Amino acid sequence: MTDKLPLLIDTDPGVDDALALLMAFDAPRHEVVGLTIAAGNVGLAHTVANALKLCEVAQVDVPVYAGCDAPLLHPAPDASYVHGRDGFGDIGYVPAARRAEAEHAAMAMIRLSQTHAERLVVCMLGPLTNLAVALKLDPELPYRIGRMVVMGGAVTGQGNTTPAAEFNIGFDPEAAHLVFDAFAAAGKVVEVADWEAVIRHGFLHTEVERWLRAEHPRARFYDAISRKTREWSAGLRGEHWHAADALAMALLVAPEGALEREIRPLRVELTGSETRGATVVDWNCRSGRPANAELLMRYDQEAFEALIRRALRAEAG
Repeated sequence: MTDKLPLLIDTDPGVDDALALLMAFDAPRHEVVGLTIAAGNVGLAHTVANALKLCEVAQVDVPVYAGCDAPLLHPAPDASYVHGRDGFGDIGYVPAARRAEAEHAAMAMIRLSQTHAERLVVCMLGPLTNLAVALKLDPELPYRIGRMVVMGGAVTGQGNTTPAAEFNIGFDPEAAHLVFDAFAAAGKVVEVADWEAVIRHGFLHTEVERWLRAEHPRARFYDAISRKTREWSAGLRGEHWHAADALAMALLVAPEGALEREIRPLRVELTGSETRGATVVDWNCRSGRPANAELLMRYDQEAFEALIRRALRAEAG
């Protein structure tokens, strides 16, 4: 039996998801026991194919489970304009030889939480749809989760897809609402790396380009799949590039790098033409609700960049 903590990653690859997964595959204190896949950045057929391909590139044998192909209630736009129509920059890669497992992602979540009860670490890098379905099937699931990290939200309402909402939460607000409320009811605190924290932890494009010149299959593949989104980002946000899911993964695999956190009550807004999908943080604790979210405010930038260089095999720069 390994001493490493079992890690389940729910993801919708996606370029920044890919970087986070490469980081997780290297984690010295965690063993990735499964990837559960949702639609989000692009459609489910693409996100599943991308997860399988990344495992092949990284030469890891991690089971991949296909999950929900749409939000719980309402349709939502994807982010293909950022990631490419296939989510991996439309580079036309040769599909992976391996296929996804037959088990549905929600069922895999329940089973793995039973197999690794109270030890399982869960990292949510995309919309929370798969986990919401699992919670409806098994309301006791939060009690078996040892640690939960979510990339999502905009804690002061500065969204990246609407004025108030961040993409992952805004894609399926009902699912996010169910998840945060269920974990609060179980007395569990969810660790959150939100979009606003991501913006505070960008990388110079010139540095990223230098890392991606490393002569390693990981760096070469990531350079290819990320080129479109890096060009899009440079045109929109200037000299810094941002990898949202990578920040959440840094928090998970190296929590000692978190220099500032705040614990507050958090709920997801479901209504309003401008507020649907907003993560409403009770900064002054006036609601009387439990403080169910530990918000990452500041992470060691040098340590963050070192984790990314290692994931890309670009340590020498």
